[in-house]
Amino acid sequence: QVQLVESGGGLVQPGESLRLSCVAARMITSVFNPNRWGWFRQAPGKERELVASMNIDSNRNYADSVKGRFTISRDNARKRVFLQMINLKPEDTAVYYCNALTTDNQPKYSWGQGTQVTVSS
Repeated sequence: QVQLVESGGGLVQPGESLRLSCVAARMITSVFNPNRWGWFRQAPGKERELVASMNIDSNRNYADSVKGRFTISRDNARKRVFLQMINLKPEDTAVYYCNALTTDNQPKYSWGQGTQVTVSS
């Protein structure tokens, strides 16, 4: 019943930037606003990993592989979650997913389709 929709991915060259967006249908309702959100990614043949998270107090955490290059943010009024990615590297190539998080950083809802990010020259 919570439909997560990611967008903003694409094919870019190393060093370029992308901004990913996430929206959930239920989040158009002001009373629906999960405390924690995260961005995950899954590369072919690898496990899905959490790369960025934030809570309602804007405390953020990042995987070491993306720290300093990725920024997670949210628009509480419009109920959107974003991932700004700069200086992209080939190893960032993956399908990126958003999800609300439990207190132990587990996904709360069914996965959306994700958005493909491909970094290649």
